[in-house]
Amino acid sequence: MKRILLLSLSLIFLMSMPAFAQQGPAAAADNPALTAQSNSAVAEQAPAETASEEARTAALAKAAQNPVADMISFPLQNNTNFNVGPYARDQDVLNIQPVIPLHLNAKWNLITRTILPIIWQPDAEKPNGQGWYGFGDLNPSLFFSPAHPGKLIWGVGPAIVLPTATAPELGQGKLSVGPGVVALTTPGHWVIGALANNVWSIAGTGSRPPVNQFLLQYFINYNIKHGWYVTTAPIITANWRASSGNVLTLPFGGGVGRIFKIGFQPVNLQVQGFGNAKYPEGTSPWGMRVELAFLFPKFSKAQEKEMMEMKLKQLDQEQQAPPQK
Repeated sequence: MKRILLLSLSLIFLMSMPAFAQQGPAAAADNPALTAQSNSAVAEQAPAETASEEARTAALAKAAQNPVADMISFPLQNNTNFNVGPYARDQDVLNIQPVIPLHLNAKWNLITRTILPIIWQPDAEKPNGQGWYGFGDLNPSLFFSPAHPGKLIWGVGPAIVLPTATAPELGQGKLSVGPGVVALTTPGHWVIGALANNVWSIAGTGSRPPVNQFLLQYFINYNIKHGWYVTTAPIITANWRASSGNVLTLPFGGGVGRIFKIGFQPVNLQVQGFGNAKYPEGTSPWGMRVELAFLFPKFSKAQEKEMMEMKLKQLDQEQQAPPQK
């Protein structure tokens, strides 16, 4: 629990850093006339630059919240599920989930989303220490999505589960396949949508039970200024082959996130907490999700030129600034 608290405090500190591409004040020049001219130019350009950067940050936030955006991203999502089993053990799942869009033609994109889980699975029947650690089942999803969508953004394609777990306790031991769909809309400051799939086992270890499972993640984001947003994105799951009362996991909750930069790298950081209104016997009643996503947006030639000019201006200002005592 202490480790989770320290991690949360560190992430809150990171989220308080300056937002995406925020510029510092102009440095003073040695020549008073040049200083006045420089300050006048900065005063004229600052509102336009601030508005431009704010608009870019808002657009990047919406792209980061869109599962089928035409943008490469590399999220690292850590899910901690507390109080598993009679000894209240904690399960931890780190999902490495790169998103890579491919341009099929002028009308269609193929969005690849792959989840590789690294799992710590405690032995729920043991009071401490014992458990299993390793890779879980690989979960790639493919979404065919219009390159130029309208107000409704959508994608459809297969969801796949590959039996890659390094221990039987960390996976299902089955190759499973099924349909997936995502749909969303982005009115004003909002990003609202849902992603769903259902997979059935078609091959795998004969001694393991067959798979028929459903996943639904709805997401509601409201974007504020300076890259901040509030979000709720719980993942509802159903194991249709489970016994009565153990089919559904129904979480509720939410959190906050922010788009900012680490050096020159845009990132999306968010923290959410969830309680489970319904969950199978012996599983977690509540959990926490922390996600850090590295973003690789595409820029037009004009935007690239503008950013280069801003970087050169910033370097020039740093060189002209008097040394700090």
